[in-house]
Amino acid sequence: MVYEVKSLNEECGVFGIWGHPQAAQVTYYGLHSLQHRGQEGAGILANDRGKFKRHHGLGLLAEVFKQQENLDKLVGQAAIGHLRYATSGASSINNIQPFHFRFSDMKAGLAHNGNLTNAVSLKKDLEAQGAIFSSSSDTEILMHLIRRSQQANLMDKIKESLNTVKGGFAYLLLLEDKLVAALDPNGFRPLSVGQMTNGAWVVSSETCAFEVIGAKWVRDMQPGEIVVFDDEGMHIDTYTTERQLAICSMEYVYFARPDSVIHGVNVHTARKNMGRQLAREFSHQADIVVGVPNSSLSAAMGFAEESGLPNEMGLIKNQYVQRTFIQPTQELREQGVRMKLSAVSSVVKGKRVVMVDDSIVRGTTSRRIVSLLKEAGAAEVHVAIASPELKYPCFYGIDIQSRRELISANHTVEEVCEIIGADTLTYLSLDGLIASIGIDTQAPNGGLCVAYFDGDYPTPLYDYDEEYKRSLAEKTSFYIENVK
Repeated sequence: MVYEVKSLNEECGVFGIWGHPQAAQVTYYGLHSLQHRGQEGAGILANDRGKFKRHHGLGLLAEVFKQQENLDKLVGQAAIGHLRYATSGASSINNIQPFHFRFSDMKAGLAHNGNLTNAVSLKKDLEAQGAIFSSSSDTEILMHLIRRSQQANLMDKIKESLNTVKGGFAYLLLLEDKLVAALDPNGFRPLSVGQMTNGAWVVSSETCAFEVIGAKWVRDMQPGEIVVFDDEGMHIDTYTTERQLAICSMEYVYFARPDSVIHGVNVHTARKNMGRQLAREFSHQADIVVGVPNSSLSAAMGFAEESGLPNEMGLIKNQYVQRTFIQPTQELREQGVRMKLSAVSSVVKGKRVVMVDDSIVRGTTSRRIVSLLKEAGAAEVHVAIASPELKYPCFYGIDIQSRRELISANHTVEEVCEIIGADTLTYLSLDGLIASIGIDTQAPNGGLCVAYFDGDYPTPLYDYDEEYKRSLAEKTSFYIENVK
């Protein structure tokens, strides 16, 4: 059995705007800044005073909107956009968001970042009540709940529905007269509010989108909040009192862009801090530091500054290789890695290299990068990981939902070191990670979700409970031949 090259992937990115004459065009620019959050599909839904138009498709944003007329037809002063990476639902045009709903008494659009932990049971109950789903995504569930709510007005229906769904979610709901943003009670996924110079309100998965469109950051949405934007301004409310910040720590480790700021913490700064702390916990002799591009460069910078070792460009990434596709033969798979990453022999030859990376998921990529460095002449390769061991699945919007996929769940540090071919392997401690990010020292785990490292989930897992317990009991093994 051979594992393909694959890294962590998050479900998606969302962007919304209210009060701009070219809302769809601004949404396109915002989504372009968020492209790293999803490359499977993209879509934009525009609202022209109650008239909705949508364009969506499979592929990168630029591919979906390669014909300018597809964007030009999306007229209106409000819009929502979505970039998809699937963790729930198949790779199908039917699952590409934003979804567009047309009812006899209302029109609506819906975009979602995250993953519901009670989606299976909710969908089963809704179908028993006569609901018909047009997609296999868990996003559609919210609209079915809203339509079946017996509450007196629409906002109360929305609040009741938000209290029914569980897990990680950042929703954007576009209505005829307003834009509604909602965040789960733990704030697992990031969502920030900004304002443009003309007064238009924008909501984005990351603040990096604000710089591109000329918006100013206003606030981060807090756990359990529901925020409404309309022609009168912004209205902040909550739909639950059971709120506790537990934002996904992997946003800081890997997912978010370095120039984004999440809950007051710049991602680049957090990663540098992780690298500094990792250097303090590192106990081997080395000559140079080499970061794995691109998400590990900040951590490598911090490691080098703390250790006093030179930070060298020993690995080069081909920026024009968007994705590594699954190839039918081992030879082609290896070639795919070499197309994506190259080792600089003149930099690493004869050197004891500290290879700084953000995480090890399945071990395949780490093994191949170590091999590249040694083939280029590195005397030793000491792998230093700027996060703890990934041992547990994520159920809130990252595409790892089984321990069988995680090499550290099935092997000791020493075994992983042997499998990837490194001379030594060092992980950042959990306490070191929490201290490096430092959102809220008074909150559990500093306001972070670190369940991927310690198995302590902030919420019940609902539909996943029994499945997860079975996965914990499974005697799975990652033999060395599995990653060759």
